Amino acid sequence: MAARILIVDDDPVQRRLLDNMARKFGHEPVIAETGEAAVALLLGGERFDCVVLDLVMPDLDGLGVLARLREAGNPVPVIVQTAHGGIDNVVSAMRAGAVDFVVKPVGPERLQVSLRNAMEKSALEGELGRIKRSQAGTLTFRDIVTRSPSMLAVLRSAEKAAGSHIPVLIEGESGVGKELIARAIHGQSERRAKPFVAVNCGAIPDNLVESILFGHEKGSFTGATEKHNGKFIEASGGTLFLDEVGELPPAAQVKLLRAIQDGEVEPVGGRRPVKVDVRIVSATNRNLLADVKTGRFREDLFYRLHVFPIAVPPLRERAEDIPDLVRHFLTRIAAEESKRVRTISGEAVAMLCRHRWPGNVRQLENAVFRAVVLAEGDSIGMAEFPQIAAQIAGQPAPLPEAMSAPAMIEVPPMAEFGVAPSSPPLHGAIALLNANGDVRPLEEIEAETIRFAISHYRGQMSEVARRLQIGRSTLYRKLENLGLDDEQGALSKEPAGAH
Repeated sequence: MAARILIVDDDPVQRRLLDNMARKFGHEPVIAETGEAAVALLLGGERFDCVVLDLVMPDLDGLGVLARLREAGNPVPVIVQTAHGGIDNVVSAMRAGAVDFVVKPVGPERLQVSLRNAMEKSALEGELGRIKRSQAGTLTFRDIVTRSPSMLAVLRSAEKAAGSHIPVLIEGESGVGKELIARAIHGQSERRAKPFVAVNCGAIPDNLVESILFGHEKGSFTGATEKHNGKFIEASGGTLFLDEVGELPPAAQVKLLRAIQDGEVEPVGGRRPVKVDVRIVSATNRNLLADVKTGRFREDLFYRLHVFPIAVPPLRERAEDIPDLVRHFLTRIAAEESKRVRTISGEAVAMLCRHRWPGNVRQLENAVFRAVVLAEGDSIGMAEFPQIAAQIAGQPAPLPEAMSAPAMIEVPPMAEFGVAPSSPPLHGAIALLNANGDVRPLEEIEAETIRFAISHYRGQMSEVARRLQIGRSTLYRKLENLGLDDEQGALSKEPAGAH
């Protein structure tokens, strides 16, 4: 699976060598010529899977970059390279946080092994860290795997809610990750040191809802052999997550409203109410407003819960997240199952990106789980996803006319560039054959690629040139030679200084 590799070196020859090797390995290299440029990229929000860092550079050297990363808490794995193989340099770099080192000029085999080991180790450590933080109630929004602009907007909104005590209602289809967001809200709130208690309201029998939520006294009903505090009291001081809150029966809705309004609960069989200090985060896959109109859900309770609504988009609307989610699940499940599965083929990832995923992220996780169990080697492909392949074969996704030729080349997912896709769900493809089955002229393919890039990056010509890895003057010359300059005339009004 393609990874983003940041190459940091002041030597243009070394940069070209590393760039070519990274591309040969199937990765996406990004170049930084100085330590300061590298720090700006790494701490400016861009995501990288690994960094190949030169130790000896003018101004900010490799050790300085490592120190800045450590100060910022950036966990990206770093492989240092140096023309000086002295043990002192190596020891200093490893103490500063590097995971491996190579000596210039590094051979392709050595670099490939170093990259693979660094990313595997980082991914596994990341998964173990997420599990520990989830168990400790300190999960944060940085632990949520996403590149989707729509999902990032959701997380920014949720992060604002985490800084207050406002009641939050998380809306979205089943399996989109509502509880994960609730845990992140708790993990970044002032209550993170207190309990996070989750309750699936839809899984509680109607006759036990009040007992489970508000507690009961010993002997208050048949079978009540011990006193039970209830979820509200268990969560006191922390966060109570009411999942599928729309499934609560009417009687429980009344008591829930009172508990939220008064800050106290009355256990079943209790003689006096018990004060509680609970932050309520609720979630639903229903249209609660429609339930209010039909009388199924209390209107006064709805407005108590619906103070800060957060709508989580389904996975089919953020297909750019699928490659990273697959890598995330693959790393964790392979470790849990003690399987040496390291990679997934590009064809399999493309197929997964085309699927509609009615069960959302949960369904994707289960599909990866099954694939890991089926895998016989260190890689999984389309054969390990027979059910998904059969569904896609039975219901092929419609393709634009320009992509109807039998042979295609896949354009890397738009999420690799941190930009919202302009058309779902297939990220982009260019036909290599014309309608007669002959290979199209290179000039036509180049023109189509440039048109696509200009449209994709919304006319930002500096970004188009950077992503195509050509100079702006070269880009404008190609536009003129290919007869695209008039067609793109409106785009030449790019703001001054957009470099």
